[in-house]
Amino acid sequence: MPAGADADENSVRPHHQAPRPEPAQAAVSQYQCRDAWVVVAHGEYDMGTIAPLVDALTNATSKHSKVVLDTSGVSFADSSFLNVIIVAHKATTLYVVGPTAQLRRLFEISGVDALLRVRATVEEAVAS
Repeated sequence: MPAGADADENSVRPHHQAPRPEPAQAAVSQYQCRDAWVVVAHGEYDMGTIAPLVDALTNATSKHSKVVLDTSGVSFADSSFLNVIIVAHKATTLYVVGPTAQLRRLFEISGVDALLRVRATVEEAVAS
């Protein structure tokens, strides 16, 4: 170790590396809108954060014939999110509202874009 260098090499971090931002907390809210049940998803969804959305959609699809999933607040989603949507789609009439560019790409790559009923707004989905 050079003279004057007393830092542990594992603790050295380049000065230009910014700290990694915290992921957006996953959150779910729900409400009735005319004849549809609306589930609103916010944040990042992966295997570690998907459980509240699974619970909400499982409950919604078991009780309502029309479910609207508002995804406009989803900042990240992986295959676990996609799986939940497919299961909900099979269980009831599901509309996916406001998917972000990342979600639209995920739907396109997986091929479910041809399967899902995608709408721009909750109002449009409820009126369908």
